[in-house]
Amino acid sequence: MSSTPHLGSPADAASLLVAVLAQNERTQPERLKTILNSLIQHLHAFAQETQLNYEELELGLQFLNEIGLASGPKKNEAILLADVLGLSTLVQLQDAKRIMAHGGTEPGLIGPFWRANHPQLPSGAKICTADTPGDLMTVRVRVMDLNKKSVPGALVDVWQASPSGLYENQDDHQVDMNLRGRFTADNHGEFFFRTVKPAGYPIPIDGPVGRLLDHQKRHAMRPAHLHFIAIAQGYRVLATQIFDSQDPCINSDVVFGAVGSLVRHFEPDPTQVNAWQLQVDIMLEPGETRIPHPPLS
Repeated sequence: MSSTPHLGSPADAASLLVAVLAQNERTQPERLKTILNSLIQHLHAFAQETQLNYEELELGLQFLNEIGLASGPKKNEAILLADVLGLSTLVQLQDAKRIMAHGGTEPGLIGPFWRANHPQLPSGAKICTADTPGDLMTVRVRVMDLNKKSVPGALVDVWQASPSGLYENQDDHQVDMNLRGRFTADNHGEFFFRTVKPAGYPIPIDGPVGRLLDHQKRHAMRPAHLHFIAIAQGYRVLATQIFDSQDPCINSDVVFGAVGSLVRHFEPDPTQVNAWQLQVDIMLEPGETRIPHPPLS
């Protein structure tokens, strides 16, 4: 005797999709519902387009499990995955289109190495220890609104990797919070700090993202850059990066982040030998001040 399918049981891919979407109808908030609706439809279309089999699905889910297990105090593997797949830069470019249309500074990736509680330092301070290798560099920062009026009291976190190729939380040979600092803009919206000229470095490849890059036959290098996050009440928080245009990997950033106005020429400092200088203007757009969660403690 043939069995009769249970009423409501999806009989094919189309009816399955309808059933899954129906279960999302009561989701709140509305924005989450919209995102899940799109995600469900794209996932189902992806599985059909690639004729995904169950063994491949299990391998993919295991990969995602390993992404979570590989994340911890020293790195965020999930952000690395979004970065190397270009997703982070895609979202950044969408934000940049809106921000730059109003005259704001082009945003850049936060990346997986921003830490909470950067040390508060006075203008002119060195963010590196005396034994940090590399050419000296002076960075002058000016924080303004879209009308080029200064934003006094803006907080700006800065951080970079050591020229040895590691952030200090990855490297037992560096002191805690080396090459990191938080500065408060003065009444003119300005401050400056001293550091060493950054160098390019490889992203961590000791986890599942590294295996993925190996399968893709890709290098793991990022061109030299400095990170900035500017926070001021009444303005949208801005995260950006400034890249050295002379870095050999400037056109092949593993996370596709060296784009547009973020690529700059680091100028020699005429007052010192083997020293560099950089002027960074950060223009903030008005809006709600929502501070992102640092990937690392």
